[in-house]
Amino acid sequence: MKNYPNSLNNLIECYKKLPGIGEKTAERLALATINLDKEIIDLFSESIINAKTKIKKCSKCHNFTEENLCEICKSTNRDKTTICIVEEPKNISLFEKLETYKGLYHVLDGLISPLDGINPEDINISSLIDRIKEENISEVIIAVKPSIEGETTALYISKLLENMPVKVTKIAHGIPIGVDMEYIDSLTLEMALEDRKDVA
Repeated sequence: MKNYPNSLNNLIECYKKLPGIGEKTAERLALATINLDKEIIDLFSESIINAKTKIKKCSKCHNFTEENLCEICKSTNRDKTTICIVEEPKNISLFEKLETYKGLYHVLDGLISPLDGINPEDINISSLIDRIKEENISEVIIAVKPSIEGETTALYISKLLENMPVKVTKIAHGIPIGVDMEYIDSLTLEMALEDRKDVA
């Protein structure tokens, strides 16, 4: 560690705890932080504390919220018959930015991965089943990442729902537009082949 005062060294160490932040970036952020106006620093500090103490999980879908229900679950303008299943709360923002999906969400908070000790009971599958039984759900969209864990989770959920009066769909995984074929990984290529469509 460079010859910095302890308070600055501690700040650098704190930044290093964030994902993707190495030694040099943490040092640069710490030095930039101490040059900010006091008002900004006060806001920064308050925002971190509030985010840690006020943010909790929605009691229905497990999205981030400061109340019992998140804004999406409380909304009267959403399609209450469709649930999109995602792995993490941050995935919801990706769909919301598209402004095309108007249904509800359900956050699993993980994917089934026996090798990592994550079993179906360790993620929010039972609460999903309860919602489908209690609410007037007609379609469940599985939108998890195209990995072994994601496919295992999707298959498990589809098996649980196969005898229930609900349509189960999965988002397509394929080859991005404009990408050279030589740069496509084998799993993506395999899924693109499996999800092939008729040429109109």
